Amino acid sequence: MHTKKCKDSKVIKTGRVFPQDTNNHDTLFGGKLMKDIDDVASISAARHCRQECVTASTDSVDFLHPIHQTDSVCLESHVSSTGKSSMEVFVKVIAEDLLTGERRLAATSFLTFVALDDKGEKASVPHVEPESDEEKYLFDTAPGRIAVRKESRVHSKKLAETLSELKPWDDDL
Repeated sequence: MHTKKCKDSKVIKTGRVFPQDTNNHDTLFGGKLMKDIDDVASISAARHCRQECVTASTDSVDFLHPIHQTDSVCLESHVSSTGKSSMEVFVKVIAEDLLTGERRLAATSFLTFVALDDKGEKASVPHVEPESDEEKYLFDTAPGRIAVRKESRVHSKKLAETLSELKPWDDDL
């Protein structure tokens, strides 16, 4: 399998914050940002492997600073690490106050995508090669995140085994 550079999967999406995008604190709805994060990350994954991809997990969305209506929101994503059929995608969210020019790191996120072949089965993905210091840091620290992700998946499966699939109103049967 060949290798691709992180920049080959880079996606940049910038938008404004409008009144309908804000909550009762006049800051961007977290769910709106999460949707945009998944959107750009899915494009990065597809650019990397040039195959259909599905979101396997969103490891985290860390909200670091609120995003206001006077801000623009710039999401940058790229594949930061790969497995056999999986890709870790990093998303960085920068808010910029359009009145002052002040920029701040508003959020970060790691998502995992799996590549699929024409039959919907897992497909191999190219390896990824970091170049910038930021890309190298994310690549070098990926094994720790992968270990946490695997452990979390074990806990999620155990939890799922204990949860009921009954309708809430039939719970007392």
